[in-house]
Amino acid sequence: MRHLEMSRDAFRFLDTLPPKPYKQVASTMLDLLRQPEPLDSRQLKGYPYRRVDIGEYRIVYDFSEELLRILLIGKRNDDAVYKSLGRK
Repeated sequence: MRHLEMSRDAFRFLDTLPPKPYKQVASTMLDLLRQPEPLDSRQLKGYPYRRVDIGEYRIVYDFSEELLRILLIGKRNDDAVYKSLGRK
């Protein structure tokens, strides 16, 4: 079974969400533990990471057999998600 690891930035963003989006994002993260490559996920060009969209939010992550690593959570239409990913 995979373990979940979240970056500090992802945890902080998740902590600021209102209850309904929080539940949606958290539920998607738990689903990613079981199925890390759902049909609606995509490989990011130029990065070894994947992304999945949930409503107006996006999760950027990577995974192995033992670990699911959530790197960023951010607004879907906000390029700041990718700018901060470039700084990591």
